[in-house]
Amino acid sequence: MVLIRHALATGVGDPEHFALNDCRTQRNLNDEGRKQAMRIGAYFRQLTVPVTAVWSSQWCRTRETADLAFPGMREDKAAFNSFFGEPDAAPAQTLAAKRLLNAWNGNGLLVVVTHQVNITAIAGVVPASGEAVVLRLRDGAWVVSGRLTP
Repeated sequence: MVLIRHALATGVGDPEHFALNDCRTQRNLNDEGRKQAMRIGAYFRQLTVPVTAVWSSQWCRTRETADLAFPGMREDKAAFNSFFGEPDAAPAQTLAAKRLLNAWNGNGLLVVVTHQVNITAIAGVVPASGEAVVLRLRDGAWVVSGRLTP
């Protein structure tokens, strides 16, 4: 299983009048971020283990990262939405995300495109934009088994 922080987007957080279904109100990928997302996809296509599922938060920058890297594979999962502006939501949302990860039993590789705060809450690391954090289950807990820098 792999968690990927969305590719490069200008700024931090989201604008004051953020609307989930309106990309014009959000921080979005910049040109380098779009190139980075395409490089992520090219890297994963070279692996011997095929990517068979791609989950994404509902933010535009995660969706675009997923769509550019893994065309036609994205499935949105609200449990992976950012809680950067709502830290009180972190415990319940992280629990929901972990439940989804624990329940996944597909063949191949699951890739989740999400946000720094989510990856930090699940894996205990702070990834760079576009960085992939490889997880494996050990004694019932998800642990980091590798990191792939963009």
